[in-house]
Amino acid sequence: MIAPIIHWFRRDLRLADNPALAAAATGGAPVIPLYVLDDATPGRRAVGGAGRWWLHHSLRSLDGDLRRQGSALVLRRGRALDAVSRLAEETGARAVHFTRGYAPGDAEAERRLGDTLGAQGVDCRRFAGSLLVEPEAVRSRSGGPFRVFTPFYKACRGLRIEAPLPPPSRLAAPMAWPASDRLEGWGLLPSKPNWSGGLRECWKVGEEAAQWRLDAFLDAALARYAANRDRPAAAGTSRLSPHLSFGEIGPRDCWHRVTLAAEAGGGGLTAGAETFLRELAWRDFSHHLLHYRPDLAEAPVRPEFASFPWRDDRPALAAWQRGLTGYPVVDAGMRELWRTGWMHNRVRMIAASFLVKDLLLPWQAGEAWFWDTLVDADPASNAANWQWVAGCGADAAPYFRIFNPTLQGEKFDPEGEYVKRWLPELAGLPAGLVHRPWEAPAAVRAEASVRLGETYPYPLVDHAWARRRALEAMARIRH
Repeated sequence: MIAPIIHWFRRDLRLADNPALAAAATGGAPVIPLYVLDDATPGRRAVGGAGRWWLHHSLRSLDGDLRRQGSALVLRRGRALDAVSRLAEETGARAVHFTRGYAPGDAEAERRLGDTLGAQGVDCRRFAGSLLVEPEAVRSRSGGPFRVFTPFYKACRGLRIEAPLPPPSRLAAPMAWPASDRLEGWGLLPSKPNWSGGLRECWKVGEEAAQWRLDAFLDAALARYAANRDRPAAAGTSRLSPHLSFGEIGPRDCWHRVTLAAEAGGGGLTAGAETFLRELAWRDFSHHLLHYRPDLAEAPVRPEFASFPWRDDRPALAAWQRGLTGYPVVDAGMRELWRTGWMHNRVRMIAASFLVKDLLLPWQAGEAWFWDTLVDADPASNAANWQWVAGCGADAAPYFRIFNPTLQGEKFDPEGEYVKRWLPELAGLPAGLVHRPWEAPAAVRAEASVRLGETYPYPLVDHAWARRRALEAMARIRH
């Protein structure tokens, strides 16, 4: 009897372009697919509420894909080190394969797992597969990690991005399947009151859905991506981020499919394709930062920001979270987030800037809210992007860049379509006033049934005054 190989799924919930799984399937040994819900390892960050919803459906989809190959997904809960080593002992496995992680503690946990399995006589094999390039493969001229994105991107462009792998043609089943938890018993879905209705309406989850999403992007949006990606009312983005976050599709697959589609006309990369590739590389850049800065979600990369005079204003934070700041584009974004588990990237920047620079509330509070409410909450991208907006991260936005939420709304949502979609209480206002309802004449507000302070709030702060306050605070820590 051939001893089985365990493939431990982590954030690689797919069959295609999965080097660890492909290696396990080579040679015909039985493969035992395993997923561990690790909510017991000290210091490990639990998946947020929206992420737990996505994870439930992604695991169910993955199990269906495996069963169509005559296999199945084994579920275990607890410390990953204990669960993986115990399953290896139960099944007599000769090897454990997995895709490496980059979250805090992953490297140490993987080393300890290798030691534990080695003591059991089990081969432990770690594979790349979640990034375009591994952190060790890209170095600055000084030999250290990059802290600025543009030279990082140029370095990545100089490397060969491996072609994606096809899914295994066959996964041999073990003689007997080990015991498995029931997915429904994990309680990943919300209990009453059930807030996930909007998520179900907006998303299809799983590897097949990810491939469909990429196909749709290539067909309908890639050609106009550079122009439309900042327009929240347009279907101009790929919406692949949650699929990438959970590993339902690999970044190499996206990279090569976009490159091939753009170059099919014979004219080289289009502006849209180049912009999209930069976004994929920015995702890698964030993971590289996290690899070298495990405290990325907690501590500023720029040490001077440790003394920044953040305010403690819980009512203001709650107003921001609920989409009641009085600035329509910010509120529309926060309502979209609560309803769908996602927010347009341009609006994320506007909403984040408003929290940290208009309200002077700590970026960590915004990062934590996004971690809990985004279906694409990613330990690297979420933290790196919040630090970018706050001005305290690597390659951060300049400290004096403070988005004016009104002007940003008028620039990127000129007809007010996005705002009216998510703030129906402002739908009756003309486009020229929907981003500044406080300036609408009383008669216009009355005709639109807008009563400031009742149906829609007054602005939480005056932006011009808040901007001066933020610049003064930043000047103090800089000097």
